[in-house]
Amino acid sequence: MALWMNSCFQMPQNPSSIISPKNRIISTKLVSFTSSSRNFSLIRSSSAPEPNPDLKDHTKIIRRSGNYQPPNWGFEFIQSLKNEYSGASYVSRRNKLKEQVEVMLDEDHEDMVSKLELISDLDRLGVSYHLQEKIKSILREIHNGFINASNEKGCLYTTALGFRLLRHYGFHVSQDVFNCFLDEEGKFEQQHLKDRKGLLPLYEASYLEIENENTLKLARDFAAKNLKRSLGFNKNLSPHLAELVQHSLELPLHWRMPRAEARWFIDIYEKLPDSDLVLLEFAKLDFNIVQATHQEDLKFASRWWNSTGLAERLSFVRDRVVENFYWTIGETFEPEHGYCRRISTKINALLTAVDDIYDVYGTLEELQLFTEAIERWDMEVMDQLPYYMKICYLAVFNAVNELAYDVLRDQGVHIISHLKKPWLDICRAYLKEARWYYSGYKPTLEEFMEDGWISSASPTMILHTFFCVTNPISKDGLECLDKYPEIVRLSTTIVRYADDLGTSSDELARGDVPKSIQCYMHDNTGVNEEDARDYIKYLIGQTWKRVNRERVANSPFCQTFIRISVNLCRMSQSLYLYGDGHGHSNPQTKAEIESLLFHPIHLFLPDPFVA
Repeated sequence: MALWMNSCFQMPQNPSSIISPKNRIISTKLVSFTSSSRNFSLIRSSSAPEPNPDLKDHTKIIRRSGNYQPPNWGFEFIQSLKNEYSGASYVSRRNKLKEQVEVMLDEDHEDMVSKLELISDLDRLGVSYHLQEKIKSILREIHNGFINASNEKGCLYTTALGFRLLRHYGFHVSQDVFNCFLDEEGKFEQQHLKDRKGLLPLYEASYLEIENENTLKLARDFAAKNLKRSLGFNKNLSPHLAELVQHSLELPLHWRMPRAEARWFIDIYEKLPDSDLVLLEFAKLDFNIVQATHQEDLKFASRWWNSTGLAERLSFVRDRVVENFYWTIGETFEPEHGYCRRISTKINALLTAVDDIYDVYGTLEELQLFTEAIERWDMEVMDQLPYYMKICYLAVFNAVNELAYDVLRDQGVHIISHLKKPWLDICRAYLKEARWYYSGYKPTLEEFMEDGWISSASPTMILHTFFCVTNPISKDGLECLDKYPEIVRLSTTIVRYADDLGTSSDELARGDVPKSIQCYMHDNTGVNEEDARDYIKYLIGQTWKRVNRERVANSPFCQTFIRISVNLCRMSQSLYLYGDGHGHSNPQTKAEIESLLFHPIHLFLPDPFVA
């Protein structure tokens, strides 16, 4: 079945073999159009139009354009990637270093802080996934000590570091462990202002708060205010601590994409005067080995994307296979999840194409037909679609059915209805936004967010990963999944807010509907864009509190799926931190992608190791 679906989708090299001469691709002509304060670039005619008696003459339709630039990394470049670190000698060396690190974890340290610092370093260097069970065992012992010492005066640095790591690994720790650092008025004692080392982990720990934890809010305000002050007087901080503080104030560790954080921290750790050389080499070598795995996944995804012909035949869609793959390593970078990354890249790329059809190219009448086609989910409905929608619809149909086939083959579970639902939901959300655009309607923030978390595309992204990482698939899990569990709703809400902060200006410029920022400004007369952005950032913080609660709540889902859902929040905030890192390239995101996917870390390998 899978082979049949793949073969039936192979497009002929010459498009004229499926398009009559009078319907071959018409060269596009850019025209200028101005409406009130908006300037659009419009394309007259469509790619490879096919006449349909139920639709208007395609050659007279004026269409918008997203003005997307060509991809930064083409097919030939991706396929030419070579990485020597997949070799057996490098893997063998990495495994020996891993054994040495295991011994370091087993050693009896004189104080708890040494264990906590080692675990923190393993986390930030991106290698803790090798040692999860051992780390949890150590933290379980430390957790008992935290419970017993919650009312005792301790070290701010140790308490904050321990609190952050314990909550990060799912242990329950009360905010009351910080009560011993408060004065009689319930404020943090002024003597801690000079504790530069303790303020940073206190600030980081505060971001693992849940609702109604006022002590952690006080901790964040207290630490942030004084860290900013110390940063202003740079002489009060060592160079490496100043760099850590600046990095944290830009975006806290708990909100950062783990893989990008690991690459950044490896460089920081190498500069530390007390860095452990075994740990450093282990982190560098493991990063390069994992990068080699990612490159093979990317090559596979690139070949698939090229074979669909969507970028070639639908010139208005974003050709962003690397960025779509980048999302997947943000969700789950571990080598064993290659299948998930490959399937997810397909889904992400198709979602990007469908988004461009609804946001930029399709007429309202065509969009209605495409939505109805997704609802029916069969081949016959394609006859009602124009050519550009036919090719996109069939690509979606084949990719989703292929995943369903894999699950049916391997687990005996029929999941087509569970996969169709998120596609129908997102197309309906896109259609509603298109109707708002064509009617000039301005929704309230509440109205926008009723569907905005769905139109972010992230629920569809997440739900497909469920079937890639869950085995066995339970009936309870499927029933909960169809209702969009709270962890999915919350994480995708953050994606929507982060997306709007990074992309709404570009989207409005090309004529899209107002996003959350503009909806809030419309709801509150006199509020400027800067204040609206601050409010959306506030909503992100409030939503994270609920995410922190849900990530450790009882759930029918496996921990990998929960982690993917949480990592999607982190990925969005990293990707949109400097603007639109998905549709329009910016230098910061481009450099980050290249460092993670294309540039191995230079190694000084000790004798007698020879690769």
